[in-house]
Amino acid sequence: MQRLEARLARIEAYLRLDESAAAPKASPACVEQREEELEFKVGQEWFAKVGIAALGFGAAFTLSQPYAGLASALPSLAGFALAGAIYALAAFFTRRLEVVCAPLIATAMGLCWFSGLRLCYLGAEHALAADSLAGAGVLTLCAALNLVVALRKGSPWLSGFALVTGYATAVAVGEPAYALALIALLSVAAAAAGVARHKPVMVLTAMPLAYAAYAAWALNNPFLGRPVQWFAPAPWGPLALLVSLAAFSLGLLLSTPDREDMVANAGIFLTTCLGSLIYLMHALQSYEGRFVEAQAVASVSLLALAFVHARRKDPIGSFVCAMAGFLLLSFAIMKATRAPEMFVWLSVQSVIVVATAIWLRSRFVVVANFVIFVGILAGYVASVEQERGVSLGFGVVAMVTARLLAWKQERLELKTMLMRNAYLAVAFVVFPYALYHLVPPAWVGLAWVGAALLYYLVAAVLHNSKYRWMGHATLLLTAVYMAVAGLSRLEPLLRTLSLVVLGVVLLVVSLIFTRLRSRRKVP
Repeated sequence: MQRLEARLARIEAYLRLDESAAAPKASPACVEQREEELEFKVGQEWFAKVGIAALGFGAAFTLSQPYAGLASALPSLAGFALAGAIYALAAFFTRRLEVVCAPLIATAMGLCWFSGLRLCYLGAEHALAADSLAGAGVLTLCAALNLVVALRKGSPWLSGFALVTGYATAVAVGEPAYALALIALLSVAAAAAGVARHKPVMVLTAMPLAYAAYAAWALNNPFLGRPVQWFAPAPWGPLALLVSLAAFSLGLLLSTPDREDMVANAGIFLTTCLGSLIYLMHALQSYEGRFVEAQAVASVSLLALAFVHARRKDPIGSFVCAMAGFLLLSFAIMKATRAPEMFVWLSVQSVIVVATAIWLRSRFVVVANFVIFVGILAGYVASVEQERGVSLGFGVVAMVTARLLAWKQERLELKTMLMRNAYLAVAFVVFPYALYHLVPPAWVGLAWVGAALLYYLVAAVLHNSKYRWMGHATLLLTAVYMAVAGLSRLEPLLRTLSLVVLGVVLLVVSLIFTRLRSRRKVP
């Protein structure tokens, strides 16, 4: 009765039937029962697992001895036989003693792979060479058997252990082509298993293992006693990295139906950022002559992933993949061109990014692109000593981008015009800046008046009041400039001409707005 009352009180507290009721204290009988359960858990489960692990390490240590008087392959054969016996014992205990079944299978998997490793690396003499076809085949077969057993059992931690042996095989083989192919194959297999079983943990386990194995290969595999070399060259090395990155991204996308799953989203973010960073470092170090082509391939691959994520209603994944793809493309542009032409291509890329964001329906890409666009503009202003008209291109890009955002506003679901106004503000600042540096000082005022008239023309064509406000602001800026700088720096003739033109334009604009206002008042 005491246990029943305590349980009922907990249910009431959970349902908030009585907010003032304090949580009931556990009865002495409940405390004693929990202590007894913990005692049995430690004595029955934990001791069994630790004992089996100790026996497994002891068997592996025994197999690692040189045994000079025996044939080099004999200890490994004994290890294979022992692994088979332990697996048979685990099958025998499947229904009788389940608590020791999984530890026994893990021990059998570890001894199987260690016995294959001993053929290539341990002992007085090596029976096989790890980089030979036979040695690589034995190690790969052991890792494949482990993966099959783990998938049949459906255990996440057995699958993780099997993946550890698989990626360790890629490191142990040492042959670049074989190791890279095995890394890509294991990544695809882990992603497929995660999707089939709806378990993203398979992908999250394989992701750091794959990147660690690739990094070990790229550093010339120092685990095999080789000197560290930054990114050993291989013609198709980064391709394996791209395959792994795509497999992990799609695996996390398809294995989790919930698009707001924080674990899956964090995994997509990490695999994209980490994979792209390693790819960029590898291309910078080892592919000097083919850097642009390598970056273009990676950019196209990441943008394709972004479209897949967008089709599956995954805004986080589409944003991360798209930004990583365009970032790699920016590095390719910076490598292929020089300033100031580099800034022209980067500004053109900004328009492509916004168009892609509209297609992806990603507001995040639009915001991030605006920050990057302003950063590129600031970098151009800070680095270029003489203006050559490139800043006019920034203004045109800002105007075109604002028009794109206004044209396809419903696709981005932008509730305000903040981003469009931000691009128009950039254009408003850039055009006077460019004209100030491009035209002679005597003609700056007239050039700004021309820019204002252009704004009014655009406003008349598009029937948009924002451009009229830009024209108003430009005329006011011209008036301030003439009052501060024009009267003291200009020659009398140009000063008079500028003031006359400014005054005429202001009066004409005033008359036009007066007439428009009178028309609206007429019924």
